[in-house]
Amino acid sequence: MKKIFLSILTLIASLNVFCQSDNIDKYIKSKMQEKSIPGLQLAIVKNNKIIKTGAYGIANIEDSIRVDSETTFAINSMTKAFTGVAVMQLVEEGKIALEDPISNYIDSLPDNWKSITIKQMLTHTSGLPNMMDYNAKIIASWEEVQKLPMVFEPNSNFQYNQTNYVIIGKIINKISGSTFQEFIKERQLKLISADRTMESGFGHYQSVIPHSARGYTYFINGSLTHAYEEFPEEFRTAAGMSSTAIELANWHLALQNGTFLKKPKNLSTLWTPAILNNGETKGFGGTLNGYAIGTPIMIKPNKSKIIASIGGGRSAALTFLDKEVTIIVLTNLKGAFPERFIEEILEFLD
Repeated sequence: MKKIFLSILTLIASLNVFCQSDNIDKYIKSKMQEKSIPGLQLAIVKNNKIIKTGAYGIANIEDSIRVDSETTFAINSMTKAFTGVAVMQLVEEGKIALEDPISNYIDSLPDNWKSITIKQMLTHTSGLPNMMDYNAKIIASWEEVQKLPMVFEPNSNFQYNQTNYVIIGKIINKISGSTFQEFIKERQLKLISADRTMESGFGHYQSVIPHSARGYTYFINGSLTHAYEEFPEEFRTAAGMSSTAIELANWHLALQNGTFLKKPKNLSTLWTPAILNNGETKGFGGTLNGYAIGTPIMIKPNKSKIIASIGGGRSAALTFLDKEVTIIVLTNLKGAFPERFIEEILEFLD
């Protein structure tokens, strides 16, 4: 394992030797070395402009292919942020309401599912049984999951749950009259000319995507191995997209400047964490202590919020509302957890 990583570092050094280096570049390279990250992309948005981009390291170790600005990375559950925006676009058009019960749109549901709301699914407070475990292994089909017991009473707790987004996909398909993928393409990606994201489709590791980063992990046996996850078609609202840091930066700009959602109140709703019956917010734990519509939220002791779209333990986009900054870090290492170090980059922006 050490030999492999030393060779990676040598390649990183040689491939970036001609790149202009600044303090952010130095910081990123140090983090890559610390966390043994083969390849990484960076984009920083401040005051409604992209002020910094970067491509570092290796996209494909086997063939010594470097990361560049056009390399696409799997973004896993960051896909949920696109799904949340899609629902809010339908809300803005008056075609759906967040408090609508899902039985308004999906037939033949179990009785104890019928009163669950769209918002409860988007915020993972539904209490529904999960169709997929955290290793992306399918544990129940749509027919099977409906026979499983509820995990908790709706809105009494938080549990990250892919069943929620499978149902959201069914609802988007029904209301829009198109597939979820086509809806995202027409209503979001085309508006920002996100060509690489559109070319990559929603196939994650199943599809052959030219100029894409290969996924790696140390989780399987402690050595560097390939990371492979399979997301069937019905799970594509929850995970499956690939993108570049620059195109994600443009997506965040479009979201914040009114391209996707015309009414500011709808953006505010999108980023408001769910409040449970006991009056508290809940999320993954630690600093991720809330979950809004399609995205985790970090709520600081001073009540400031950080919008934290994260995916697969490898990619993240954090929006610091009080500083008007969004920082996007995409990596090809499952286990990099960039959401844990992105905030440190703020120190270089003052």
